[in-house]
Amino acid sequence: MPVDCGKPTVLFRAWQEEDRETCLSIFDANCPAFFAPNERGAYASFLDAAPEGYEVCEMAGRAVGAFGLVKRSDDGASLNWIMLAPDLQGTGIGSAMMERVVSLARASGVSTITIAASHKSTAFFERFGALATKRTTDGWGPGMDRVDMELRL
Repeated sequence: MPVDCGKPTVLFRAWQEEDRETCLSIFDANCPAFFAPNERGAYASFLDAAPEGYEVCEMAGRAVGAFGLVKRSDDGASLNWIMLAPDLQGTGIGSAMMERVVSLARASGVSTITIAASHKSTAFFERFGALATKRTTDGWGPGMDRVDMELRL
């Protein structure tokens, strides 16, 4: 579905197996800025499991980001592996991705989204109202703290 975020038009679609290498490339481009390098294996395994609910964000035919929203209970969901190509950060596409996440959550009756972020990405999620609930020093790896967050809708 095209979304006008005041910047380039983006399209969201279901992740496909053919997206695996592109998604890994986006992950690699975000290391070590937002992900610990040791997380790559977990992300590759996540993709290999053909994740239901994982979406790719495209702009001008190029896959530029991805995220997953997984319903965990009647009113709760978790946001998994959200990432955007570094050259497009700050352009409004990340905001469009979060708008999509919130829209999908509301459509499925979710009132709380849990987010396991790094300390380097918490400011992004805070812009949408997410609050930190727990911080684990080096939780993702050396120098990469894990911050558990909740976004109440």
